Amino acid sequence: MLVIPAIDLKDGECVRLRQGVMDDSTVFSDDPVAMAGKWVAAGARRLHLVDLNGAFDGKPINGEVVTAIAKAYPDLPIQIGGGIRSLNTIEAYIDAGVNYLIIGTKAVKEPEFVSEACREFPNHIIVGLDAKDGLVATDGWAEVSTLQATELAKRFEQDGVSSIVYTDIARDGMMQGVNVEATLAMALASSTPVIASGGITNIDDIKALCAVSSQGICGAITGRAIYEGTLDVAEAQAYSDSYKV
Repeated sequence: MLVIPAIDLKDGECVRLRQGVMDDSTVFSDDPVAMAGKWVAAGARRLHLVDLNGAFDGKPINGEVVTAIAKAYPDLPIQIGGGIRSLNTIEAYIDAGVNYLIIGTKAVKEPEFVSEACREFPNHIIVGLDAKDGLVATDGWAEVSTLQATELAKRFEQDGVSSIVYTDIARDGMMQGVNVEATLAMALASSTPVIASGGITNIDDIKALCAVSSQGICGAITGRAIYEGTLDVAEAQAYSDSYKV
């Protein structure tokens, strides 16, 4: 299981939000490229980037920073979400050296866009499902729908998405522990590998996810915990690598 550091970009800076609220942000660095380097040095084998402005505006806003990170670490797989709502955007990011594109809001509102993206860019598409009490939320979590996240997972399995990033938004940025139960339910709902996100606080969360990782959990995204120092990236990845089912 991969431990994937998150770099959330807002106005060109590296920040963390609490429960997706733009006005409740903490700036951790004004140099996201250097921050990426820090996580690479700690042993990260993939980075998770989020264009927060893009998520709210519906188009890439921090694209230059993303491109700079991809150029600085050409061998490092990078996944990005936030504002990816056209095939042109996907193509531009792939050309810039980004490996995986996370489609969130548009996947829920126009599922056929995912089908199209998977056809055009096979093995590059990840769907991001953000849920509260199992129901999908969209538009930077401003809206909660009546759709069950597990039902959507089954649909996207048919499209051939490479993985699903599942975020429990009630936990995200709150340092209250990962929702293992909901993440596992997501993994069991389809054959698509799931990346856990939201609430990871310390090594206990990594251990809890590793314990069920053989059932379809391929990664864990961590943000606030690694910035506030309650989780060590190198230790977490080493534990995950040594874990035997």
